[in-house]
Amino acid sequence: MINDLLGGHVPVALSVLPPALGNIQAGKLRAIAVTSKKRFSLLPEVPTFDESGLPGFEAVLHYGLLAPAGTPKEIVDKLSAELRKLVDSDDVKQRIHFEGGDPLTSTPVEYAADIDQEETKWSALVHKLNLKVE
Repeated sequence: MINDLLGGHVPVALSVLPPALGNIQAGKLRAIAVTSKKRFSLLPEVPTFDESGLPGFEAVLHYGLLAPAGTPKEIVDKLSAELRKLVDSDDVKQRIHFEGGDPLTSTPVEYAADIDQEETKWSALVHKLNLKVE
């Protein structure tokens, strides 16, 4: 898709940042908006969709650490604390930026709520559009 965009075969594309970021920074592609609620730190001049007149639009990729159901709370809390330390380290922050993201941490309860919210949002769209797996 990025090649087709660069080659002028498609006029616009919605893409995750890693394959596009270098071309954006080199001036070969123009970022019109980011799909997160907040502006991306490496492209602070690029507005969000919300700021661009599409209020409420958000489509972001979240990475998280999951454990089997029934994992004791003490273990979940320990994993969460250690993960938070990692994400706060300069090396991990740089890696996340390299992958086109901004570091974001949450609690296990907040992440579970985020998963539920995303599932509700996207399943409603799938049902509304009557999408089927083929």
